[in-house]
Amino acid sequence: MTGQFFIAELRAVIKDAGVFLLFVIAIVAYSIIYSTAYSNEVLREMPVAVIDQDMTVLSRQYSRMVDATEQLDVVKKVMSMHEAEQSFYAGEVKGVVLIPADFEKDIYRGVQTSVSIYGDASYFLVYKQTLSGAAFATSTFSAGVEVNKLLAGGARMEQAMAQRDPLSTKTYKLYNPSSGYGSFLMPGLILIILQQTLLIGIGMMGGTRKERFRNQYQLPKGLQKGQIAPIIFGKTGAYMLIYLIDSIFALILVHYWFGFPDKAKMLDVFILLIPFLLAVSFMGLAISVLFKRREHSLMFLLFLSPAVLFLSGLSWPATEIPAFLYNLAHVFPSTLMIPAYLRVRTMGVGLHDVSFELIFMMGQVVVYFVLAYFAFRYSLSRIKRS
Repeated sequence: MTGQFFIAELRAVIKDAGVFLLFVIAIVAYSIIYSTAYSNEVLREMPVAVIDQDMTVLSRQYSRMVDATEQLDVVKKVMSMHEAEQSFYAGEVKGVVLIPADFEKDIYRGVQTSVSIYGDASYFLVYKQTLSGAAFATSTFSAGVEVNKLLAGGARMEQAMAQRDPLSTKTYKLYNPSSGYGSFLMPGLILIILQQTLLIGIGMMGGTRKERFRNQYQLPKGLQKGQIAPIIFGKTGAYMLIYLIDSIFALILVHYWFGFPDKAKMLDVFILLIPFLLAVSFMGLAISVLFKRREHSLMFLLFLSPAVLFLSGLSWPATEIPAFLYNLAHVFPSTLMIPAYLRVRTMGVGLHDVSFELIFMMGQVVVYFVLAYFAFRYSLSRIKRS
């Protein structure tokens, strides 16, 4: 019976255009489209306008230093804030740098001066790049001014550099050397795509069967209670086969094509992946008996998808999520799979370092199998009564 239902479920997936689209085409499309969208990794050359109210040698030097940063590109030099505002609202620039009058005079007099930076904080990544680029140019310019003063006072270059920067900082970017947004987001996002498409597809198949045969959920009328487990295993085997192939594409080929961080042994990755996919499959079978129509699964699980992404700790640190919500999110296998997978894949840790997450997912496999078993048993009792 397990083999029969395995083959029957594979045929059902292939014949159902909507489910096949989710199980195969959507995985390929989402993985490539999202990875391509984030392939630049970091925002560079953000267009900004400079208002130079001083028009001196030092103010022009500072403007050139802003333009030379990786983050910013001075595309306009305007004379007033009104002109800068018009360019900003027209979308021509993403920020404004204002160099005040008497900029050079104050520096030569030893009086502290300031430069004003205006950035669009409603778009956080753009604002961050505008601010960090201007801050880098300002700190470099200030260092040059101080070093020149010390040199003019008779200090040697080594002394001047040491006095200007008595405490230096060395920064090491671990596991994401480019600080890329795609390398940060995509590995975990692919897991959520795998989970949600699998849940939606299983739910759609259950809803379709309910529409056609009322209470029957692809269960023969002569089925006995002891034969429910082979049906569950057969269906799950079909989903596992499809999604292991999907995983090879999304977690190996896409990783390689887009150069995402990868320090893992692939055996460890698939040891984590198997209980994850099993738990998702059993969970999908358990809840699929609840959907009376095909589109109910699509609407319900698509509605949950943004919450699953947020509560996974991928877009916002899990420590900052209210404990109640984060604990509730452990209903979904992705909540613990994502941090475990990221540690194994990007940090190169061993399975013993993610043993808690692995054991928890194994527990989910057992729990969701039991729920699927009783859900099918309930469905069987409805069939026999009808």
